[in-house]
Amino acid sequence: MKRRVVITGMGAVTPVGNDVDSMWKAIKNGENGIDFIKQFDTSNLKIKIAGEVKDLDPSLYLTPREYRKLDRAILFALVSATQAYNNANLEGAEINRDRFGTFVSSGIGGLGTINSEGKKAYEKGADRVSPFFIPNAIINLIGGNIAIKFKAYGPALPVVTACSAGTNAIGEAYRYIKDNYIDIAFAGGSEAAINELGIGGFTTMRALNTTNDPNKASIPFDKRRSGFVMAEGAGILILEELEHAKARGAKIYGEIVGYNTTCDAFHITAPDESARGITLCIENALKEANISPEAIDYINPHGTSTIYNDRLETLGIKNVFKDHAYNINIGATKSMTGHALGAIGAIEAIITVKAIEEGIVPPTINYVEKDEECDLNYTPNKAVKRNINYAMSNSLGFGGQNASLVFKKYKW
Repeated sequence: MKRRVVITGMGAVTPVGNDVDSMWKAIKNGENGIDFIKQFDTSNLKIKIAGEVKDLDPSLYLTPREYRKLDRAILFALVSATQAYNNANLEGAEINRDRFGTFVSSGIGGLGTINSEGKKAYEKGADRVSPFFIPNAIINLIGGNIAIKFKAYGPALPVVTACSAGTNAIGEAYRYIKDNYIDIAFAGGSEAAINELGIGGFTTMRALNTTNDPNKASIPFDKRRSGFVMAEGAGILILEELEHAKARGAKIYGEIVGYNTTCDAFHITAPDESARGITLCIENALKEANISPEAIDYINPHGTSTIYNDRLETLGIKNVFKDHAYNINIGATKSMTGHALGAIGAIEAIITVKAIEEGIVPPTINYVEKDEECDLNYTPNKAVKRNINYAMSNSLGFGGQNASLVFKKYKW
């Protein structure tokens, strides 16, 4: 018999807030976290804006010894995981830590470390590279540091699927708990790629918006869109088997009831023009949830503000939901956060859970000009109240990755 999986803790570090409450307040109010880059000099770059994390004080959650030598991606993850652990009231709880998993991933990993240590190697010699270079660069040590800190002895599996990594990590943790391999898990993603190498690489791919206007750059589904805005941050959830959560008196924020992942198997960066992959992914997630398409009230889309992604995700939604697609509220929160690559699916999962919990659909801000091929209800510019029983969060990634999660309002 399959087991029910619920969310009992959440933590987040984002461009619009450094914990879940402040992030959600900003998202509800339609606040834009995109601004001019402060971390390094952009005078020689085309791109000058991003969704940076602002004013994070790690000492609120970690000791200086824990955080002083960490790559930014690991730091964000550890802070978010600590928030989630505390939010789930796990400190002092009696749990079987052999059945405590860590499914925390990233799209790129410690790119800040790779960027800075690469400079050092070429300027001063390879023997001057930090001994922390490799541990800070490799993706598995984002989750590995979390597992070490919290003595989570179960599987520690980073699911590396580019921009769907956070969503896939949550989905795989959900499956591990549902199928009785573990009872509880950290799940989510972290990313910190706002540096010369990260911005430069995506710029030369022509993936980024070049307007350098924070209010006209990340504009999902708007006809004026021309590329995404890089962001950073982390989102971590505590997933738990229902009876395990109830036995320790945990607060339950929501339930995961469906997940699926597919591959377009089409192109290294471009989505399939037929939207076959995302269509199949959504269909299969609904099947696992055992609900009809008409049950979905809200979708947090991938919605990157690129020409092809937004059009083809819209097509995929229409392929599955038919006429009901026009009854669904779609709130594209990358309009406020920017695109945090492998972390964004986890951040958006938290936003989706909060939307269900409070009955509020987040807006797609700075939406001005309708695109004839993107003709759904994107909840333009202002949040709306709506009773949400079921919601979906979608993520897509380079290589044709697709991932969808279905969340349900928790009822005993």
